[in-house]
Amino acid sequence: MLGFRARLAYAVRLHRSYSHGGTESLKKTALYEFHLSEGGRMVEFAGWSMPVQYKDSHISSHLHTRQHCSLFDVSHMLQSKVTGKDCVKFMESLIVGDVAELKDNQGTLSLFTNDKGGIMDDLIVTRTSAGYLYIVSNAGCADKDSAHMKEQLAEFKAAGNDANLEFLEAGLMALQGTSATRVLQEGVSDDLHKLPFMWSAVMTVFGIQGCRVTRCGYTGEDGFEISVPIQHTAELAEALLKNSEVKLAGLGARDSLRLEAGLCLYGNDIDETTTPVEASLLWTIGKRRRAAADFPGAAIVLRQIKEKTKRKRVGLMSSGPPVRQHTPILNLDGKVIGEVTSGCPSPCLKQNIAMGYVDTEYGKLGTPIKVEVRKKIVDAVVAKMPFVPTKYYTVK
Repeated sequence: MLGFRARLAYAVRLHRSYSHGGTESLKKTALYEFHLSEGGRMVEFAGWSMPVQYKDSHISSHLHTRQHCSLFDVSHMLQSKVTGKDCVKFMESLIVGDVAELKDNQGTLSLFTNDKGGIMDDLIVTRTSAGYLYIVSNAGCADKDSAHMKEQLAEFKAAGNDANLEFLEAGLMALQGTSATRVLQEGVSDDLHKLPFMWSAVMTVFGIQGCRVTRCGYTGEDGFEISVPIQHTAELAEALLKNSEVKLAGLGARDSLRLEAGLCLYGNDIDETTTPVEASLLWTIGKRRRAAADFPGAAIVLRQIKEKTKRKRVGLMSSGPPVRQHTPILNLDGKVIGEVTSGCPSPCLKQNIAMGYVDTEYGKLGTPIKVEVRKKIVDAVVAKMPFVPTKYYTVK
């Protein structure tokens, strides 16, 4: 287990990273009062009042997720749907993914890009059997995403196309961890073993009708995101927590879990100054989309694929004190070759892990480098991500 000083330093750093503001001005999810009653320590995040942790420590919550399962309130994320006969065409005008190739109720991780190939946000798009697209994007980009989609939709419709956009008022919870399937199966009649990673279905969950269950998450574990009618959000949380396998978890555990899984946090690891190629997210661009070169910023992104980029996102492991965002990355001669974008002590590996961008020539796995922590130079190495193997469920 991490030493007390490391645990304390991480908790303080994490707490400070979510700037406190007047709670009166913050948005609240349907579980706000529930969080307070359960001992949630509330902080500001993306304009919302959200729990950073509960009575258990951040590290205990992290490990419980890996060993059992945890319930996260992710209702602050933006849920929307696009309808109309040209809904696929509309979404493909905004993102890099191949939505047309998705089967009914299959989803994909994709990226909104701008004309320069920069990443405006990452999102999950599901092509539903009901004929519409179900979309989940980041809370921190909600205003930007909604404005962008509405602006582009107006132009799309003015050109004679048929598509409509609706923002959903619904709760969203993530049940993540080794025992998540067993816990959720007790409350649904559908066979969850027939629902693979990134697939979705509408079902009744613990007696609550009209829930969309998607097998996905942000921890690297098997698990689900459940979109629930907003008036039943607390009811569903209480039903899931009746199982002793389930504990509540907050933003602190969510952050360290996603970093162990090698997953990007928008605003830290990707933003409008990074492209899918630089961010090592080339796999999100469908082959058909590459051939058609019809996504925003395609000319720049396709040129980067051909010519390679000057920098790339990599994983890092280091000795000594843990590295944080903006930590300089150096070569063995002391020259700055990049910067850390996310970092923390890994509760599972009991090592310091991080990700960041380095000059491409230093991006090969196993390359020895240095990082500057508190004006001290310590050893590091370019490491494979995910740091902890993922456990996404696929039907065999």
